[in-house]
Amino acid sequence: MWHEEIVNPTKIISGNFAGPRSLFVTSNGDIYIDDGEKNGRVQKWDAKTSTCATVMNVNTSCFGLFVDINDTLYCSMPDYNQVVKRSLNDSVMTSNRVAAGTGIQGPASNELDAPFGIFVDVNLDLYVADCANDRVQLFQSGESNGITVAGRRSLNPTIILDRPSGIVLDAEKYLFIVELINSRIVGSGVNGFRCLVGCYGEGSQSNQLYYPFSFSFDHSGNMFVIDAENSRIQKFLLMKDSFSKLKKS
Repeated sequence: MWHEEIVNPTKIISGNFAGPRSLFVTSNGDIYIDDGEKNGRVQKWDAKTSTCATVMNVNTSCFGLFVDINDTLYCSMPDYNQVVKRSLNDSVMTSNRVAAGTGIQGPASNELDAPFGIFVDVNLDLYVADCANDRVQLFQSGESNGITVAGRRSLNPTIILDRPSGIVLDAEKYLFIVELINSRIVGSGVNGFRCLVGCYGEGSQSNQLYYPFSFSFDHSGNMFVIDAENSRIQKFLLMKDSFSKLKKS
């Protein structure tokens, strides 16, 4: 973990993790970490005690994790073409419930094909980066059929996606999407989608990305991108329209 503008990490979280694919940080600093590939679980790192505990059992890696306003934990599983969930308020760790997908790979409204990033809004509506279907699906609360809100066969097709892998919805319901193959981040607006980051092709320059996997915003509106093939994390200062490299491994 790094503080702003600090080069060296201020805290190192260690555990018996095996190939973690995603994490989710809550407002109080707790971190949910995928540990499903070999250990079949999701771990919670408690910010107060600096300890880890298993909070969900899974059969595979979670490529996306999310905790909603009701303390329900969601896990997207590309290997099973599903998103599952469980309430963190349950004292007993019961079986996970299906939040989206039938478990069968496909393009139908109730199906998914390699779901990656997920986002749940305050209405408990679930957004899924349906990666191999090149679309973003919206599953309204309690519904098993999704609505395509971006990509092929969407209601208002203003953009074609190529392997969307991460999504964020802001307070004004604008949708931001990172694409693996196009190596860019796009965002919705009043006139449809427009390119925000990586708009001039893949590469290693400060205004380029190469196979970006996921991203997030901080409270100031700055964007942080996992720029996978460039082995770095990029920070985009949205208001200043500039980039600065935070870390290169």
